[in-house]
Amino acid sequence: MSIWNKNEIKREIEKLDKDIETDILIMGAGITGMTCAYFLKDKNVCVVDANKVGHGVTLNTTAKINYFQERIYTKIKNVRNEKTAKKYLKSQIGAIKNIKEIIEKENIDCDFKRVDSYVFSNIESEIEPLKKEIEFLRKNDIDIKEKKLPNKITQYSSYYVSDTYIFNPIKYLEGLYKILKEKNINIYENSKIIKIEKKDDYYICYSDKYKIKSKKVLLACHYPYFILPFLLPLRSHIEKSYIAISRVKKDLGFTCISSNKPTYSCRFYKDGDNIYQISLSESHNTSIKQNDSYHFQRVKEIFNLKEKDIVMTYSNVDIMTPDHMPYIGRLKDNIYIACGYNTWGMTNGVLASKIISDMILNKENEYVEIFNPNRINLANIIDLPNILFSQTKSFLGPKLNKNKPWYKDNIKFINKDGKNLAIYKDENGFKHIIYNKCPHFGCSLIFNEEEKTWDCPCHSSRFDIDGKSIKGPSNYDISYKE
Repeated sequence: MSIWNKNEIKREIEKLDKDIETDILIMGAGITGMTCAYFLKDKNVCVVDANKVGHGVTLNTTAKINYFQERIYTKIKNVRNEKTAKKYLKSQIGAIKNIKEIIEKENIDCDFKRVDSYVFSNIESEIEPLKKEIEFLRKNDIDIKEKKLPNKITQYSSYYVSDTYIFNPIKYLEGLYKILKEKNINIYENSKIIKIEKKDDYYICYSDKYKIKSKKVLLACHYPYFILPFLLPLRSHIEKSYIAISRVKKDLGFTCISSNKPTYSCRFYKDGDNIYQISLSESHNTSIKQNDSYHFQRVKEIFNLKEKDIVMTYSNVDIMTPDHMPYIGRLKDNIYIACGYNTWGMTNGVLASKIISDMILNKENEYVEIFNPNRINLANIIDLPNILFSQTKSFLGPKLNKNKPWYKDNIKFINKDGKNLAIYKDENGFKHIIYNKCPHFGCSLIFNEEEKTWDCPCHSSRFDIDGKSIKGPSNYDISYKE
């Protein structure tokens, strides 16, 4: 459940039910996949998703369309160079222009709204680093104003820009869905691709029963689960964040985000007569701090949320790259990839769709080189030991210590016939039994008491209490039957 699909349009769901051929296969129907399909709508394109349109990470976004992104430009400048940081800034402003043009041209009703966006320092040591970020932006002709953030959150300094936006991402994708269907673009939901094979000058992509033959393939899923030759686990780590939706009396009309980790972020959303505050905090590497209930409680405390006002809570995950830049472009031959958005999925998803559609259409695009997914730079090398440590800790931690200290008596782990099983006993006393092993990489799982899911700390696969795969990179269920 998410604030964005409260009023989702109901439609007949199409599932892949036959073998097909296409020129371009897009795997993933989130912000990247659907926008890329829009740019390629005059071509022979097919979109498939393991879930419903927009029901991956896009569903849980806070939906800020923003180039004022914490302290990302000084970080990129430090690990790469100033020229690359300038290019990244230009790319984000361009992505905002792209999405604005699509919404206005197609008259998509998605609560698109211009707002002020603040970045603030909530600890004293962040005052000077944030000033350096502001200096960089002003040097590049960005109109930055200093002003106190108009809420009660702790702040030592605060700056804002006025040319940023918010929207409802699911309504935006529903608008694209209608346009693509009118163009007879095939879109298949609940259709997992579990294997890709190269054959001559095309690819065969297999679901559980059918196959798709395609000349070009775009991996636009959140965590591309075909890891060779890209080896994404060695090029990134997973960051998890916690979100609380609460009713408020007034739309304060701004977005804000802290300049430091863990991230503090909030924005507002008006839905009919109801106004909601979307509060996010407690972002962390999934190899550490795995007590989800604690983190959800911290969000409530940080934003002074009253339990009676809270409508829903849920978590989200992001792929974080060593150089703070997404991986966008051609992997090899005719396989393309788009991932690693470093929490800024709305702008980078649209940016990726434009870069890759331009590449497929043989158009010039000035950003191809800086986002090249095959790039190797000093940041990748320096951060590799940290990534290896995180991956090892995520893999071994839950195996060596299954019974976390915060688990209640309703969580048990057993070994039966040489298989490691996990048991969750619900409030009615019914036992839900799963195999305690993620099919993607073999990691043991962490139980998320708040959302009632089994979560993989290695690469963020997620399973419901009965072991059904509800989020990749795992393609397989872990359900256990006697």
